[in-house]
Amino acid sequence: MKKLIIALSISIVVFASCREQKTETKEVIREVRVETTDDTPEAPEREGILERTAKEVDNEVNKEINEEIDKIGDDN
Repeated sequence: MKKLIIALSISIVVFASCREQKTETKEVIREVRVETTDDTPEAPEREGILERTAKEVDNEVNKEINEEIDKIGDDN
């Protein structure tokens, strides 16, 4: 009787562990369209301090260059 119970329990364990388990996975990808505008007051905040400083320096240099060109005048 013991042998029958042991053999039965072993066969149940073997068949239960060998059966193929099917699991389904479903991947959902959603595409979302986002519209952004750079007209917001926060737009300059996105730039770093180096970029803002570089723009200011460029503007000053351009003004100085324009002044020097005006001083030289038009030779035509």
